[in-house]
Amino acid sequence: MRLRALVLLLRYTGMRIGDAVSLTSDRIKLNRLFLYTAKTGTPVNTVLPDFVLQALEASPKVTCVYFFWNGAGKLDTIFGSWRRRLAKLFELAEVPKGHAHRFRDTCAVELLLAGVPIETVSVLLGHQSVQITEKHYSPWVHSRQQQLERDLKHAWDQDPVALMEGKGTPQVHGKDGRYN
Repeated sequence: MRLRALVLLLRYTGMRIGDAVSLTSDRIKLNRLFLYTAKTGTPVNTVLPDFVLQALEASPKVTCVYFFWNGAGKLDTIFGSWRRRLAKLFELAEVPKGHAHRFRDTCAVELLLAGVPIETVSVLLGHQSVQITEKHYSPWVHSRQQQLERDLKHAWDQDPVALMEGKGTPQVHGKDGRYN
């Protein structure tokens, strides 16, 4: 139950595994999650889908505060433990090279494919700058791809070679039958 709750939390929040594994119950109020990311200290304030909340509630907490660890010891140790569990899950699911960050990538890409602006996705991921988000996720911004295709078509509509190839006209830049 805990593994299921962690997977859903990672997939539908885009959290890094470190932030998810160290999540405390006081970070969730009703359906809202607020935290500062461990990596950058960037604040993330988001909503959780009901089914993710239900999975967290159904999963026995390790302590009254922590969902996924007991709060003692080094965080790196518990991260490693959860990474191994996830690696086993990916192996059972026959997902090659599976790792926790795939859930973060899936969350980001699905949001972008649904038309969520990249600036919003950047905030949800806790990136310090939208350039970081653009570096990793620009290919999945549907509106950018559509604009790119419109721009290319417009450019080709002005290009003499493309016009000649597409329409069979020998006239290029007003020169009859002569080509540069």
